[in-house]
Amino acid sequence: MRRWPAWRAAAGLSAVAVAGFGGGLWLSGAGVPPAFATPARAPALCEDYGGLPPEAQTPHAGMVRLPGGRMTMGSDVHYAEEARTHEVTLDGFWIDRHDVTNAQFARFVEATGYLTVAERMPDLARHPDLPPAMRVPGSAVFIMPAAGRQGHWRYVAGANWRHPEGPGSDIRQRANHPVVHVAYEDALAYARWLGRELPTEAQWEYAARGGLEGATYVWGNEFAPKGQAMANTWEGPFPMLNTGADGYAGTAPVGCFAPNGFGLYDMAGNVWQWTATWYRPAHPAGARHNPAGPAERDSIDPRQPGVPAKVIKGGSHLCSADYCMRYRPAARQARETDSGTSHIGFRTVVNLSSS
Repeated sequence: MRRWPAWRAAAGLSAVAVAGFGGGLWLSGAGVPPAFATPARAPALCEDYGGLPPEAQTPHAGMVRLPGGRMTMGSDVHYAEEARTHEVTLDGFWIDRHDVTNAQFARFVEATGYLTVAERMPDLARHPDLPPAMRVPGSAVFIMPAAGRQGHWRYVAGANWRHPEGPGSDIRQRANHPVVHVAYEDALAYARWLGRELPTEAQWEYAARGGLEGATYVWGNEFAPKGQAMANTWEGPFPMLNTGADGYAGTAPVGCFAPNGFGLYDMAGNVWQWTATWYRPAHPAGARHNPAGPAERDSIDPRQPGVPAKVIKGGSHLCSADYCMRYRPAARQARETDSGTSHIGFRTVVNLSSS
């Protein structure tokens, strides 16, 4: 069960609470990213893409088949929760080429009548200490900096996947953007509607690495090779200024940056992605085969003791070089399962043994 006191201040979140929504610890001396060249566009996706794979009626629509293999998982040189590095082998699986889009999620809702967690009345029996402003359907939205004010998190009544910034916003021009404001159960419901699952952390990290063993980023070891933006991230001092130098200040359409070695788009930046793995700080030592991670009863989130959490991966457009730097395959964060935010999405998998 979520502990709600962290939400109480002004019925929202200050900038210092960003870490609780997939931010991170301040990296002193990290500086800000260099000025970026215009990001390379992927001709089949990005602005010209409608958000639905052309083969939408096939069992593996919009997916890439990975034969499986071996990788060194984790990192011993970044955040403590990413250690220890260890060898993992995985059987083959299919994974979505890009994050699930608004267009894809809309098809699911139209077919099933599904109502997301953000669209329902909060369960006051489970959360009797919710502040008054949060006793209505809604979700956490990051308010971008403006007029000299820092960016900050706020619970916005009426914010959901259809209205990403709250009432008055919509997705009519964002069919090809990743769906956001999806809680874990929403993502899982979509996946199972298609006969799929959510990836384990190991599957996700293997896919993100794209065959680059030990590389820092999903594209290599340099954050911006030749000044080229490789992912949708925050440029500038967080949370005071986002220059949007990579072309986007919020979410971007899927596939606007070059794919990794497996042909997968946006495995770093844009939106965080749910995994099926329960969170514990750090990794167990020793080689693993198809690791699923700890049981729910063994999940530990040091920020919210007693609240089981899932692992989210990939970072988002709110991750910066001077604050988060979690747009790396080894990076990981804990996220309680009963709510989404304006910067968490997901993608799905099909295991070859079940396809």
